[in-house]
Amino acid sequence: PRSDRTIDVALATVRDLALFLDHEQGKQDWSTVDIADIETFLNLQPDNRPRRLTVLRQFFRFARTRRLVLVDPTRGLSRKQSKGFRGGTLTVDQQRLLFRRWTTDPMVHPHEALTGMLSLLHGASPRELRLLRCDTIDDQKYTVRLDGRPLPVPLDPASWSVLTRCLAHRLSQRTRNPHVIVTKVTKTGREPASTAYLTHVLDKCGITPRTARSTRLVDLVNTMDPK
Repeated sequence: PRSDRTIDVALATVRDLALFLDHEQGKQDWSTVDIADIETFLNLQPDNRPRRLTVLRQFFRFARTRRLVLVDPTRGLSRKQSKGFRGGTLTVDQQRLLFRRWTTDPMVHPHEALTGMLSLLHGASPRELRLLRCDTIDDQKYTVRLDGRPLPVPLDPASWSVLTRCLAHRLSQRTRNPHVIVTKVTKTGREPASTAYLTHVLDKCGITPRTARSTRLVDLVNTMDPK
């Protein structure tokens, strides 16, 4: 027999489909559901596609035996996820607003500004930002070395200004931690900031470092030779 958890997940999936059909597709009868409706519903959570499709196939087999539908709308759908990028990106207007926030607003925390600028303009990952050390900064050539990259990354004036502000904030903490981003937890040691800290450092903007970085990478792929 199935566990209570498995049954709850299956019922929740059918409930979500019913709400989607009613609110988004304007359909209140199972017999009106077609394959396009199911495909659109599955695309709302692409990572859960295999599990959700399995549940829906079971449901519509049941619906056919009860003659609620004549044709199974899940027939012919593949469990495999479509390949390619599926993450979120920022519009040009959103990028402009964030750029102004990070470069002109003195109330913005230096860690937020540095994370945002290096992610959005230079495609820096949270790991690269966590491991960024003061001894990898060249203030003569205006470059930084990001962990794992073969060459130094040249910074534009706006990014350099944000980095300088972050270094000033670090200096005020009176820490011997060698990293650029130092938190209250790490200022007495030498370890980098936690992964969770970098994940939530842009929460006040309503985005994540991953979204900002993805925006830059997508732009590079669209404008340059991916190879």
